[in-house]
Amino acid sequence: MAERAGVRIDGNTLRLGDGVVVRFVRTLRLPERGTHPLPPGLGEFPLRRVADHADRVPEAWRARGGVLLPMYLREAMWIGFAGTTEPAALQVGVGKVCAVSGKPWQGTLARDPQNYVTLPRQPWLDGINSGKGTVRQFVAVPLGLGATVEGQVTGEETWGGVQLQAYGLRPEALARWREAERARSGPLAGGYGAPAAFAAPAPGGPPPAGAAPRQSAAMGLGAGGSMRQEVYRDERPASDWSDTPAGRVFVHLVTPPEWRRITGEEPPPSPVDRAAYTRAGLPWFEHYDDEADDLSPAGPLEPVRPVGDWLGDDLDPWQEPTPGQVVPLKDAPGKPVADGDW
Repeated sequence: MAERAGVRIDGNTLRLGDGVVVRFVRTLRLPERGTHPLPPGLGEFPLRRVADHADRVPEAWRARGGVLLPMYLREAMWIGFAGTTEPAALQVGVGKVCAVSGKPWQGTLARDPQNYVTLPRQPWLDGINSGKGTVRQFVAVPLGLGATVEGQVTGEETWGGVQLQAYGLRPEALARWREAERARSGPLAGGYGAPAAFAAPAPGGPPPAGAAPRQSAAMGLGAGGSMRQEVYRDERPASDWSDTPAGRVFVHLVTPPEWRRITGEEPPPSPVDRAAYTRAGLPWFEHYDDEADDLSPAGPLEPVRPVGDWLGDDLDPWQEPTPGQVVPLKDAPGKPVADGDW
């Protein structure tokens, strides 16, 4: 198993290469009918290195390396890139199905169809690119039901989790970009990705000594409700991007009980009730960038069915936010993460 210097974990943040910042953010799960504004950030998911718990994870996880995070059944997440400092092309896989193109995972960048998001222009990604100007929310489901995006697109559920691979600019393209940046003023825009204040749970006691590892309750991502979000087309020449990835990482999703068993820590509290959130008058969001072009929906992802078709009706009540609640937006090294074979 190789140790890639280009991928590091810093608290709850993944750093790929010299500038790509990735955080996994808890959020409100959307209803599976209708199209909705962007939900809020409710704190970051904790991340832990697989290598630090090698004696308590399945052999396949040790081989893949990476990190793990806990999710509740039908909990939703979005992936934030705020803090990314320089241009990058980031591939995002869900069970090794590209969340942008719907094609099987590739170890190289592709343009037709585009199989990556461009940073820092893409401030976050909330789901799969399955509609025109919309995405379907990332929602956690167990492997084995066929409810994951992986299961519906490939007919199998082998990988689960999330896969990330980042590419930087070639040296000459990066030099041109830096020169252009020096002629501009103003910081890079952040995003609605600044999560609400979140107190990490205090670690629990260590797992019982000598307990043998067992097969974890692995999870993958299915499709939830639809929201208004564009996945931006890359406007750079393909030749600007490096042929060599700056780093890649496999993110394993585990149930809260397995998180407790593997790490000895308490998982985050159960997700916030969305009706209570809306009744409290807290904000939802809209984002629009009139200088960017939206990618077409990915053909393999358009027919993906929501997780409710497998798990039953959504019992969490929905309360439509008032217009005043929808807020318009825009117009340090840590330990290295071990990569492996996947």
